[in-house]
Amino acid sequence: MVTVRDEADIAKARTALESVRSAQSSTLFQLTGIGGSGGALELTESEPGHFRLGMTEEMRAQVRKNAVSQSIEVIRRRIDETGTREPTIQQQGEDRILLQLPGVDDPERVKEIIGTTAKMTFHLVVTDQDQLGNSIRTGRAPAGDNQSYLIRKRVMVDGNNLVDANSSVGDQGPEVNIRFDAKGSRDFSEATTENVGRPFAIVLDDKVISAPVIREPILGGSARISGNFTVQSANDLSLVLRAGALPAPITFLEERTVGPGLGQDSIESGKIASIIGLVAVIIFMGMAYGLFGVFANMALILNMFLILGALSLLQATLTLPGIAGIVLTIGMAVDANVLIFERIREEVRNGRSPLSSVESGYA
Repeated sequence: MVTVRDEADIAKARTALESVRSAQSSTLFQLTGIGGSGGALELTESEPGHFRLGMTEEMRAQVRKNAVSQSIEVIRRRIDETGTREPTIQQQGEDRILLQLPGVDDPERVKEIIGTTAKMTFHLVVTDQDQLGNSIRTGRAPAGDNQSYLIRKRVMVDGNNLVDANSSVGDQGPEVNIRFDAKGSRDFSEATTENVGRPFAIVLDDKVISAPVIREPILGGSARISGNFTVQSANDLSLVLRAGALPAPITFLEERTVGPGLGQDSIESGKIASIIGLVAVIIFMGMAYGLFGVFANMALILNMFLILGALSLLQATLTLPGIAGIVLTIGMAVDANVLIFERIREEVRNGRSPLSSVESGYA
C-alpha cells in the first residue's frame, strides 16, 4: 500500500509504481512463466493517492499450486527418510494434501517431522549491553522462562544453501552435522571470519536452537550443531534438513487411525481354509488310494513343514496372497501322486503284474 499526500506528486507516483510493477512482473514471469511481461502484478488505485501493488488472481493461484506441489515433494522425501513403505501422498482440492501411511506406530513423531517447516537461518546475537538494555526496556526483547536471545535481523547464512545433514554423537552428546553448497560455504566462511568471539545464533522456524560462540573461522563449508538433543531429535532434525524446507507452514486439519481388524479377519479365514483344505486332501487320499494314499499324505505334511520352515528362516510376512499360495500348494502337492496311482490302477486292469504296474506308473 502506498499513500501519496501531495496531490501534485500523484501522477509521478503512479508512473513510478507502474514502472516497478512492469519490472517485477517481468521477473516473476521469468521465474514462474505465469502472467506474461505485464500480468503477474496489478496496480490498483482505490481513490486518488491510494495505491495498492499486488499479485493478480492468476498469479496467486499459481503460487498456491506451486506451494502445494513443492510441499508434496518435500513431505515425500521426509516420509521416505523414515522408512515408511508405500505411502499415499496426493493433492486434495486447491490447498490440501491427503497423506496415508500404513504401519506407522508413532503418528505423533511423523506429524512433528512433517509439520516442521525447517526454515533455518544464522544470525549474529546482540552483545552490546546498551542496545540490549534499551531493547528490553522498550519491550522488544523476547520473554519467557527459557533462555532468550536478541538477534540481529540480518540473515548471515541462509539454510536454503544446505546440501546435506546427518546426526552423530560428539563430546557434548548428540549433534547434527551440516554441509553447505558453494554460496553457503562462502557466506559461512565470511561470517565466522569477521565475527570471531561473538555468539552465532542458529534459528529454526523462528526459534533459536543453539547460539555457540565463534571460536575460529570455519572455512570448510561444514559445521556442527550441538544443543539439548536426544538421539531421536538429532536424527529427526537432520532428516528434515536433508529433505529441504517447506514453502509454507502446514496445518493438520484431520487425523484418522484405521486398525488392522479387516486384514486380521481375512488372515484368520485364510488359516481356517488352509486347515480345511489339508484335512480334506488327507481324507480323500487315504480313502481313494489306501496305503499309497498314506504315503502321499506323509509327503504332503513334510512339504508343509518345509514351506513353513523356509518362511520362518527368511522372516517372511505371511500375507493373504501368501496364504492363498499355501492353500494352492496343498492341492497341487498330491497332483503327481494322483496321476501315478491312477496309471498303476490302469495297468493292473490291463492285466500287468503289480510290480510291473508300479514301475510303469512311476516311469
